[in-house]
Amino acid sequence: MGIRAVLFDLDGTLVDSERANYESVARVLERDLGVVMTQAQREFVVGHSWNEIHALLVSEHEGLSIGMHELSARATEERERLVAEKGMPTLPGAVEAVRRLGARYPKAIVTGSSRAEAWHSLRLLGLTNDFQVVMASEDYARGKPAPDGYLMAASALGAAPKDCLVLEDSVSGIAAGRAAGMLVVAIRVGNFLGHDQSAAHYIVETLDDVTDSFLAAIEGSGA
Repeated sequence: MGIRAVLFDLDGTLVDSERANYESVARVLERDLGVVMTQAQREFVVGHSWNEIHALLVSEHEGLSIGMHELSARATEERERLVAEKGMPTLPGAVEAVRRLGARYPKAIVTGSSRAEAWHSLRLLGLTNDFQVVMASEDYARGKPAPDGYLMAASALGAAPKDCLVLEDSVSGIAAGRAAGMLVVAIRVGNFLGHDQSAAHYIVETLDDVTDSFLAAIEGSGA
C-alpha cells in the first residue's frame, strides 16, 4: 500500500480527554436531570460519538427528555470547567506526530466529540491550524464503529480509503477504520481502560513510534 493521507482520532489518541468527556456528561445528567450514569455508560462514552451516546442514555433511562444537541452543549460547558480545574494532558508525541506527519501527508481529525469539544481540544493542543479537515459528531449520522466519519474525511481529502492511515485508541474507532478499508494503527498509551486493540493492523506504545521508518516498513509490507 501507499499512504496518501493520515486520519487522526482525537480523544485518547492526541489528548487524554476521555475521563473529562464522560465525567462532564455524568455531572450534567445528575445535576440538571437527576439521572445517575452507570460505570458501563461512562465507559461507553469512550470511543463513541454523541449520536450513539445519546441514543444509549435515552434507551436506558426512561423519560430522559433532553435532546442530543442540548446535552452536548451543556456537557461541553461542563467539560471546559473540568479542564480549567484539572487540566487535560497531551498524550506523548501527539503534537510532534501531527507536525511530522503533516509535513508529508494531508490529514484530518475524525472524532465522536462535538465540533465545540473538538476545537476546545485542538486549541489546548495548539493545533487549530494543522488539519485540513475536522469531522465531528454533527457531520455524520452514524458514529464509530460505523465507517462513515472516516470515509467522509478521506473523500474530503481526495484520498482513496485504501491509501489512508488511521491512528486510533478505542475498540469502536479501530473497527471504524477497518470497516472503511483503511490501515489502522492503535496507540496504546491513551487506552486507560485497557480495551482490546488487537483488531488493529499494528499496535504501538505512543505516537513517537510512528516514525518515517515505521511508515516505510508498513507501506512495504502491503498490509
